Amino acid sequence: MPPRIPTHRPARIPFKGDGRPSSCARGYGYAWQRYSKRYLNEHPLCVECKREGYTLASTDVDHIEPVSGADDPRFWDEANHQALC
Repeated sequence: MPPRIPTHRPARIPFKGDGRPSSCARGYGYAWQRYSKRYLNEHPLCVECKREGYTLASTDVDHIEPVSGADDPRFWDEANHQALC
C-alpha cells in the first residue's frame, strides 16, 4: 500500500506578486521571527499531522483564528497559535 499523505497541506502557496503586503508590513517582523522560533522549539511537532497519526516536524506558527494584523489582540495570543509543517 502506498504511504498516506497528510491532507491538511494548503492547495496554493502564496508567491511574490500575489497582491498581499510584505510579511513585515503584516506584522511578521523581527519580534515575530524570534517568537515563532521559540514557539516551534516548545512545540516541535505538527498538530495536524499528529491528529492524523503522523510525526512530522513543525515549521510554521499558524493563527487558529485568523487575525487582521499585528494590531489585532489575538495576534500575540499564544492560545491562538498552533505549530504546523
